[in-house]
Amino acid sequence: MTARPRPVSPLSPATANSGARWDLSATAMRTDVSAGRVMVTRTARVLVCRAALATSSVTIRTPLSSTLRRPQAANAARTKARAGARQALGVLRNEGVAESRKGAGVFVRAFRPLRRRGIQRLSQERWGVGRSIWSADAEDRTLVVDQVTVSQEEAPERIGRVLDLVDGDTVCVRRRRFVWDGKPVLLATSCLATSLVAGSALTREDTGPGGTYARLAELGCKPVHFREEIRSRMPTKDEAARLSISAGTPVILVCRTAFANESRPVEVNEMTLDAASYILEYDFDA
Repeated sequence: MTARPRPVSPLSPATANSGARWDLSATAMRTDVSAGRVMVTRTARVLVCRAALATSSVTIRTPLSSTLRRPQAANAARTKARAGARQALGVLRNEGVAESRKGAGVFVRAFRPLRRRGIQRLSQERWGVGRSIWSADAEDRTLVVDQVTVSQEEAPERIGRVLDLVDGDTVCVRRRRFVWDGKPVLLATSCLATSLVAGSALTREDTGPGGTYARLAELGCKPVHFREEIRSRMPTKDEAARLSISAGTPVILVCRTAFANESRPVEVNEMTLDAASYILEYDFDA
């Protein structure tokens, strides 16, 4: 595939690849609320929430990454202002600019979203030469894979159906968590037929250069086609804890099936992504 200049995306600022924090300068957002118009303005070093109400207004100024404190009023005249400021903070949370932390308050979200390149990352030109498919997302980021377990389990009905297994067949289940720049962002569970991978590196925690797909190729089952199904929902309690997800943040579910020649399914990988930590990019020709 011929390399082409990557166009600037409207979903992230031009400085997104520089390693710096978001450049929030010169951006503004307005929305109407029941109590009045809330205007939220963001600048590079100061975030300002202004509730323009009929009787009074309040402005909150905080440095980037510090707590956004709700206004403290001494009399009832500021009740509407407080409500407006709460609504303004709600706007920021909904926009992904701020996040709530239990018992601590509302904070500016400092983590720079990962760009998951759904097509390029699965190219044989990557894993076929010993590179991890996750390196396509890396840029200048630091990746740690932890909570790795490998076990042999009875195949769940939905997995057995996809892998063309029969009742009683078992699968090799590989579970792990991906942590980028110290932030947990993804949980992954891969299932492969035990009859296919028994005794191979796929039954060990470290699969070696090129990962799962390089090892499948060595077993004569090189992936030649992939299918990904994507949907979204709110996280379970366990998912929220393992991914350190803020209240109100959904997860993205990606189920990928890898196929060898003659449309033989060889792996099912179910992934749970922190929606606030990812941009899903699909770049392909017409």
